[in-house]
Amino acid sequence: QVQLVESGGGLVQAGGSLRLSCAASGITFRINAIGWLRQAPCREREFVARIMWRGGTIDYADPVKGRFTISRDNAKNTVYLQMNSLKPEDTAVYYCAARQRFGLTNTYNYWGQGTQVTVSS
Repeated sequence: QVQLVESGGGLVQAGGSLRLSCAASGITFRINAIGWLRQAPCREREFVARIMWRGGTIDYADPVKGRFTISRDNAKNTVYLQMNSLKPEDTAVYYCAARQRFGLTNTYNYWGQGTQVTVSS
């Protein structure tokens, strides 16, 4: 199996930056993609960004394009989410999630515990 641990969340003022990390362990060669998703109170879980584990193809949700950058370091089995120009509406619990090889498109098989990001005005 794959284990995921997020870190890097915290409290930041609007316009500031945070860098989230997602460290993967276990049978990491099974990973096909790593995604970042977020959930605010009383909201559905929302897709943020996704990177293919080997090929590096990247997708972003429209609200974060130009502000967030997803990247990977396969040697460290880690995916990062650099968040710049943060807005209060970015406040949410951020989760990383892994899709295994041959996994169903737009689904995830493994999840981290989440890390809180709070952006103040």
